[in-house]
Amino acid sequence: MLASRATNRTISLKDIQRPVAQELAHFQRYFRESMRTSVPLLDHVARYLLRQKGKRIRPLLVLLSAKLCGGVTEASYRAAALVELLHSATLVHDDVVDGAERRRGMFSINAIWKNKVAVLFGDFLLSRGLLLALEHQDYATLYALSDAVRRMSEGELLQIEKSRRLDIDEATYFRIIGDKTASLIAACTKCGALSATSDEAIIDKMYIMGEKLGLAFQIRDDLFDYGMDDVGKPIGIDLKEKKLTLPLIYALRVAPAAESQQILRIVRKKKKSRQDIRTVARFAEAYGGIDYAWQQMEALAADARAILAQFPPSEARSALMDLVDYTVTRSH
Repeated sequence: MLASRATNRTISLKDIQRPVAQELAHFQRYFRESMRTSVPLLDHVARYLLRQKGKRIRPLLVLLSAKLCGGVTEASYRAAALVELLHSATLVHDDVVDGAERRRGMFSINAIWKNKVAVLFGDFLLSRGLLLALEHQDYATLYALSDAVRRMSEGELLQIEKSRRLDIDEATYFRIIGDKTASLIAACTKCGALSATSDEAIIDKMYIMGEKLGLAFQIRDDLFDYGMDDVGKPIGIDLKEKKLTLPLIYALRVAPAAESQQILRIVRKKKKSRQDIRTVARFAEAYGGIDYAWQQMEALAADARAILAQFPPSEARSALMDLVDYTVTRSH
């Protein structure tokens, strides 16, 4: 596991899960049951989806937030299942849009069953989540997650628009990642709180904490594009897709105009060589973009920890603190 520039701690996801290990096992059964259907093809695809072992970070956030705010309830399991159903639906649809053939080391659903089945299956997951909430009158949870889906769609479309023009400034970047990524993570922590308490102040605190955590999570993802420890060997996926992220946005702002224009010419190219990607990454490093992004990520993580510190000490609070640290130290 990669260590943060601010700490040498090594944090495992298994340790973070420990305070809600039994609840997570119950959630797995609940989630599997929520996808049960009498249509053989749908059931076959659903069983295949369950074999794609993800980290289940979002249900974990719901359950830990609930435990922190009063205790895990049946409403907590419904909220966790709704989150995972909505998240899974967006991933299935994303794979169709991107033409992706792999997901979590396995063939994507669209690669096996083609786009039509994948789109309809994503719609099925979405409808199951909505019905799950409506059947139990979890209106506040449904509103929070519906708002997150709206923001995710707006963020994706704004990023597409801005990537075409290459005119993303820092404020727009934070709006995009707030909508695309932080909105769902904030909805997770809010829904966990909603399932455990009616205290509006606590619910609001957990929402803000999730938003800070989500922003830090996405900046960490964006830093992967510039390599792990060696920016001379960047992954470069975002750069290939003309996505301007925080390291490059900052470097373009502070570098001499002529040099920035030269870099933008490289970013605009339809096909970029490995040398092109390396040149852009070194530019971001040379003008402090990577250090600046790290600082912003660490500041957001510190904000999230400060909110959690307002709660009484507990296993759930310690696990959430560790999850914040894990977010900024993870290696994938």
